[in-house]
Amino acid sequence: MDGDPAPLAEFPESDHQAVARLREGYQKVKDELGKVIVGQDEVIEQLLIAIFARGHCLLVGVPGLAKTLIIHTLAETLSLSFNRIQFTPDLMPSDITGTEVIQENKSTGDRDFKFLPGPIFANVILADEINRTPPKTQAALLEAMQEHQVTTGGERRALPEPFFVLATQNPIEQEGTYPLPEAQLDRFMFNIYVDYPDEEEEFQIVRQTTALEKSKVEKVLSAEDVAVLQDIVLKVPVADHVIRYAMQFARLTRKQKGNVPDFVDEYVNWGAGPRASQCLIWGAKARAMLHGRAYVSTEDVAAVAYPVMRHRIITNFNAEAEGVSPDEIVRRLTELIPQDPEQLAGGGKLSEIFRSADAV
Repeated sequence: MDGDPAPLAEFPESDHQAVARLREGYQKVKDELGKVIVGQDEVIEQLLIAIFARGHCLLVGVPGLAKTLIIHTLAETLSLSFNRIQFTPDLMPSDITGTEVIQENKSTGDRDFKFLPGPIFANVILADEINRTPPKTQAALLEAMQEHQVTTGGERRALPEPFFVLATQNPIEQEGTYPLPEAQLDRFMFNIYVDYPDEEEEFQIVRQTTALEKSKVEKVLSAEDVAVLQDIVLKVPVADHVIRYAMQFARLTRKQKGNVPDFVDEYVNWGAGPRASQCLIWGAKARAMLHGRAYVSTEDVAAVAYPVMRHRIITNFNAEAEGVSPDEIVRRLTELIPQDPEQLAGGGKLSEIFRSADAV
């Protein structure tokens, strides 16, 4: 592929053509990432789902699993501007958002304030080891993630579109770290777990990274393409029973409201809020189109349930003592929640169905 990619606006916009175009772009991005990244297919798919659904991602994994490389390479293939912020204990909010400095006009001698933009003014922000900075600095990302703007010197400044925060976190070392507040965790659409490669993948990684030649990725989509594809994803229709199916993943974790399965009552302290239901539908829409479908199924919702829910379910001491993780809670919910439209439309009958189910 030579030069910049053709703008998506030039392509016809019928439903089937839009699906085909998104599917084609998805496959091309995967192919380009495959030149540099070995394996991690599920991580790459979830990242692309979040991007086309306008979501932010938190990547959790031990060091050396190419989290930073995946994000940098992805931004390159999508022709998006990229900035990396290394979070440290001494990082200040102004180091992220930017600051105003006094600058002298040499011709007139007047002194004026001039705003120097911080690294957050880019399409893709890699917040590396986000839990290594204090909450005051972590909070500098909140307005940017929610409103796509920052407020400095009493003035609101819009961030470039599209805008994504892709943060990384080490799950092992907790000394000198500051856990993310629940309000900030909830702003991340996906919590993506990056696992170890298998033996053959690790062999390919070692062989590629210890050679002199380095693969070069090419631009597949432009920033304008990504924005158009995001609009297309939002237009995907969703049946009412699919929405109700997605809602149950969040509603059945709220033990304070009652009518929850026994395992939720035993192991969950706090459940997911309404944003989880929204993220499930946004993610399901994007996944459906990436897989070549112009409609959303309950399977799409179930496929994105783990990255959407795992950081929104707060387990208690019982769960920790027995080794029950949020992923295990999601797995049990997936087995429990009916996919039949008539059962999902039953309203109050749902609690009876769940109570009578064998939730073990």
